[in-house]
Amino acid sequence: MLYQLYETQRAMMAPFAEFASASAKLYSHPLSPFTHTPMAQRVAAGLGLVHRLAKEYEKPPFGISGVTVGGVEVAVQEQVIQTRPFCRLLRFKRFTDNPQALARMKEQPTVLVVAPLSGHHSTLLRDTVKSLLQDHKVFITDWTDARMVPVDDGPFHLDDYVAYVQDFIRLIGPDVNVMSVCQPTVPVLAAVSLMASAGEPTPRTLTMMGGPIDARRSPTAVNNLAINKSHDWFEHNVIYRVPLNYPGAGRRVYPGFLQHTGFVAMNPDRHLTSHYDYFLDLIRGDEGSADSHRQFYDEYNAVLDMPAEYYLDTIKTVFQDFALVNGTWEVRGQLVRPQDIHQSALLTVEGELDDISGAGQTRAAHDLCLGIPEDRRFHYDVPGAGHYGIFSGRRWRDLVYPRVRDFIQSHVAVRQTAASGTPEAPSAQQPEAPASRAPAASAARPARSRSRKA
Repeated sequence: MLYQLYETQRAMMAPFAEFASASAKLYSHPLSPFTHTPMAQRVAAGLGLVHRLAKEYEKPPFGISGVTVGGVEVAVQEQVIQTRPFCRLLRFKRFTDNPQALARMKEQPTVLVVAPLSGHHSTLLRDTVKSLLQDHKVFITDWTDARMVPVDDGPFHLDDYVAYVQDFIRLIGPDVNVMSVCQPTVPVLAAVSLMASAGEPTPRTLTMMGGPIDARRSPTAVNNLAINKSHDWFEHNVIYRVPLNYPGAGRRVYPGFLQHTGFVAMNPDRHLTSHYDYFLDLIRGDEGSADSHRQFYDEYNAVLDMPAEYYLDTIKTVFQDFALVNGTWEVRGQLVRPQDIHQSALLTVEGELDDISGAGQTRAAHDLCLGIPEDRRFHYDVPGAGHYGIFSGRRWRDLVYPRVRDFIQSHVAVRQTAASGTPEAPSAQQPEAPASRAPAASAARPARSRSRKA
């Protein structure tokens, strides 16, 4: 019923949002006589803000049409490699007729970015993909809004997520390097663990960023909610059926609008200040700042519905039973054993000010992946970075990406050399000393006392 009420309200607000947009232009267009009336700029700014608050936000495009490779601008085409009911595997294919750039691209390693299925669309990782494309062949998981998946396609559980990741890794091949951002760190580690236990080739490297491998460490508000409420509470209070106006009518989901409400409730003052600043920017005519606001909230306000089975499985497995770290998680009857991973290298990344995934939660992967030698396990704390800063924005581009790039490249070279039987020392540009050697790495790490402010 709540979902249907939301849809009714959204339908009623749509004409007002369009009216506000048209009226704002009436008071701001240089040829309109209303532009020259008293308070015209304030009226236009207010109407523009009303439009932004009332409009519906659809999934934005990746919009990546080109990238610079070795100083050469190359074209990028978004390709759908495989389509599954709940996910598409995308590749960002690069094209150029420059011989040097073409030769460089052929030698570059392949990266599969596993995007989170936790509210926002995979386009939230646009900045991640753009940076990776400079030095890698890039694939990404593009999760489907559950309200668009017909009920006839069946349910989608956490086990299915793990199976999707395994299938994508097998499709791309064992030379792939896997990067998981936030939520997928847990199912990705499970997927690779099961492949290792079965004797299958595993990815060359695993990069895990800001994820709840062990949600007991430095619990955040997100963790506390999952811990303090029962499984039944979540099933009866946040799960609803998709209304009739969508292809997935009748499917049980955790609606995107509820998730968005939770996102905003974590930092209401920050969002209020941001919208007021946007209003002032419109009055001043500061289009640069106003456009930055629009770009951010076009992405932030675009949310998707999650399948109920997957969401409830995640709550129980990751945040209540801690099944991965307790060694009790079974996926389709197979026990998840991260200690069976031997061939891959591991890099974990955490933000110093992350208020979604607490300090040490991602680093816990090193305590589980003891089959990976110490000299192939690394950790990096990003100074001054919140949750989004570890994969988007200036800190991602300037601090995190160079370490990820060098980590992948150095271990690709080591594995290639090992396969040929010729010993070779690892690259000198390592992300950090091995995670298990804390004293040696302490100089490169921020202090352990952390502010919890985002």
